Amino acid sequence: MKYLSTRDPAVSVTAAQAIVRGISAEGGLFLPESIPSVTPDELRELCALSYVERAERILAPYLSDFSAEELADCVRGAYGAQFAAKEIAPLAQLDENTHMLELFHGPTCAFKDMALQLLPRLLTVSAKKTGAGELVILVATSGDTGKAALEGFRDVPGTRVLVFYPSEGVSPMQRLQMVTQEGGNVGVCAVRGNFDDAQTGVKEIFTDGAVLAKLAERSLAFSSANSINWGRLAPQIAYYFSAYCDLVNIGSIRLGDKINFVVPTGNFGNILAAYYAREMGLPIGKLICASNQNRVLTDFLQSGTYNARRSFFTTISPSMDILISSNLERLLFLLSGKDTRRLADWMRSLRDNGEYTVPPLLRTKLQELFWAGSCGEEDTRAAITRTWRDNAYLCDPHTAVGVDVLRQYRAATGDTATAVVAATASPFKFVTPVLEALGYVPPAGDDEFSLAERLAAETAQPCPSGLLALRGKPVLFPSVCSKGDMRGALWSLPGGYVGARHDVPLPPRYFS
Repeated sequence: MKYLSTRDPAVSVTAAQAIVRGISAEGGLFLPESIPSVTPDELRELCALSYVERAERILAPYLSDFSAEELADCVRGAYGAQFAAKEIAPLAQLDENTHMLELFHGPTCAFKDMALQLLPRLLTVSAKKTGAGELVILVATSGDTGKAALEGFRDVPGTRVLVFYPSEGVSPMQRLQMVTQEGGNVGVCAVRGNFDDAQTGVKEIFTDGAVLAKLAERSLAFSSANSINWGRLAPQIAYYFSAYCDLVNIGSIRLGDKINFVVPTGNFGNILAAYYAREMGLPIGKLICASNQNRVLTDFLQSGTYNARRSFFTTISPSMDILISSNLERLLFLLSGKDTRRLADWMRSLRDNGEYTVPPLLRTKLQELFWAGSCGEEDTRAAITRTWRDNAYLCDPHTAVGVDVLRQYRAATGDTATAVVAATASPFKFVTPVLEALGYVPPAGDDEFSLAERLAAETAQPCPSGLLALRGKPVLFPSVCSKGDMRGALWSLPGGYVGARHDVPLPPRYFS
């Protein structure tokens, strides 16, 4: 399997090269040259397998330059004892025809663990195959990716990981998870701005010739743990297949029945993985894209115009507070017939003018595949309240957006087919809005851990041990930089953290 770039028709690389590079030199995203198929008989076989075995089967054709043993070692190491649920991604039934796909049982309590426990292993093997040397993993996060990347790459030989997050755009628990991160090869810096500022800054650094040359002098190279890296996105395809198989196994559907998936998303990576599952042959009817108050994706899928020139809202579902949805580029590349010139023009227009419009035929294709809706702050709180009151199911704010948009979809279309909502994070990562939705007003001065204990007491739901373990940990990464000084953060310690010789033991933190 070769990988293409969305912006340069001359690019063709192996899976290992795509994973190591993260992003193509001209700024395009890598994606496989073809989409492998899964036959009905193969889908039946998957039903009899464990999550680990399903993931191996789904990923193998995408990673054809990995041996079966290499892939098995990576997958089995990723989905082991670090997951609190033995099923890895279990289903919970909300009502007769609605199920929750729980993706938050990994070490950082968010769906990003499903990929970021695997990516470091894939990257290590890929680096050996390509002779890449030491890698600097550069990450922009809207909340959950940062901690998952830090945890996944912590002390992985041959890597250093630096995470940028919006200073006012993550929950208190998400911030604590990042700024207390231990490990000899990790670093964290807040950015004054929003996630789009951090993500744009990371992309610019990736393609900055002067920075790349300086890294090369030190035998270092960039890679990414964001979903711009195909090695981050591909593992997510597996859990859509696994959810379908689990529904067949419990008798909720028959093999071959179509189901709908509802995905709360801001950067479009999670729902793009569902699209790939559909194109591989998974019987999916509608892909339902759920946006929060920052409804740029909903407006695009409804109108065909992507307009990022709008007010940015900081919400109680911060991981979706995004106006530039990077992974949409991959979908548009596929649906436009792999037209790199047209795609590059759209991305240039987005950069220069803040918007672009796709032609009517492409808009029709999008609307045949996707239905889109959004959920404001009060409706998000109401969805948390309603699912707890009516179904005894506790949602975090992101998952609640998905639940409410599914309600909207059914009301608008009358489609009551079995639906699976991607439950993307533990409610204990967002204790204040969840408690407020349940009618409890947190006293001023209560810290996140007192609130988590209160939420556990109110609902008889256990707080994940990994979150409780943060209590009392020292803040190791207090630094904040402007969005214009993210490059400077790479070299900010005496001697430069990234600039230091790679055979020198790493300092305990990046910033003084």
